[in-house]
Amino acid sequence: MNLKIAVLSGDGIGPEVVMQAKKALYAISTAFDHEFIFEDAFIGAVAIEKSGKALPTQTLNLCLNTDAILFGAIGDPKYDNDPEAKIRPEQGLLQLRQELGLYANIRPIKPYKELLDASPLKRELLEGTDLVFYRELTGGLYFGEKTLNEEGTLATDLCSYSEEEIVRISHLAFAAAQKRRKKVTLVDKANVLETSRLWRKVVKEVSKEYPEVTLDFLLVDHAARYLVMQPNRFDVILTANLFGDILSDEASVLTGSIGVLASASIGEKHAIFAPIHGTYSKVKGQNIANPFGAILSAAMMLEHFGLDKEAKKIYDGIEKAVQLKVVTQDLNPDSIFGTNEIGEFIINYILDREDLLYFNNDNVSIGRSTIV
Repeated sequence: MNLKIAVLSGDGIGPEVVMQAKKALYAISTAFDHEFIFEDAFIGAVAIEKSGKALPTQTLNLCLNTDAILFGAIGDPKYDNDPEAKIRPEQGLLQLRQELGLYANIRPIKPYKELLDASPLKRELLEGTDLVFYRELTGGLYFGEKTLNEEGTLATDLCSYSEEEIVRISHLAFAAAQKRRKKVTLVDKANVLETSRLWRKVVKEVSKEYPEVTLDFLLVDHAARYLVMQPNRFDVILTANLFGDILSDEASVLTGSIGVLASASIGEKHAIFAPIHGTYSKVKGQNIANPFGAILSAAMMLEHFGLDKEAKKIYDGIEKAVQLKVVTQDLNPDSIFGTNEIGEFIINYILDREDLLYFNNDNVSIGRSTIV
């Protein structure tokens, strides 16, 4: 298969972790006889510095004319600490989602058995957890009308949803549940919000087309509690933009580190694949950022194009790295492995199963495979 992939590494640790994902995809293309063509472009804070725009026209045009987008992270502390900033890095990502029609964000959460003790939660609470978020991505508070009075003392953010917006992501969630454990949980705030009551009405109607899938409802505050008290009760979580953003980040504690979580943002024609972690700028360039999320996002990209065997090779490589404790310090404070070494391990796994990067006592050795 030939794929043209736009690479938007973004800010902070984005370029470091995306590099490891690219290396894994290069290795996949070699091992499975594909051709992946990568083209880099700027977005976020780095784009503002270079062009004055969080999403330059050149970047948008590239994304509109590629098969998929590999994304890193976006943001910078100097903008976070400046409430008067007129242009913010995050605006680039929000605009990109709108322009590409990326209405569904998919975030799987499945803790690795060997990493259960890395989570602050008790092992017995985590066992059997395997859930996925389906978060609506282009509606709600993030995209509603925003106002600020002249005095700067009163602000509003409008939350609005249409039936069409709810229907299209609901079908994706129910279709996913059919292939999993056949349960969808709609998370909302229907006791307070009119938009949530519309969600319940519409999702109930959609559920009639999937009689084998069980539908239940959970208020967002209860969902937040159950995610850390009984996470294995969930299969597919369907929810609105804001709730999905917050809850999926909360769910990162289930895996021991937000650095291991991947995501896909999809629409009718376009798709972005990205780790869910932020820019973590204070460790930029130190070779300690966890690249698992970015590499797993590359695996989700392969699955998106029906390359399941290729994706499984990456999933198996990550599993092997975890088993051999080839992880970054967020998962094991005593680890001697960094961002680059993790990427090299995955490459070696893909290219030669018997030739892995491993450690023996305090010595690190790299096998005979050439690093791509």
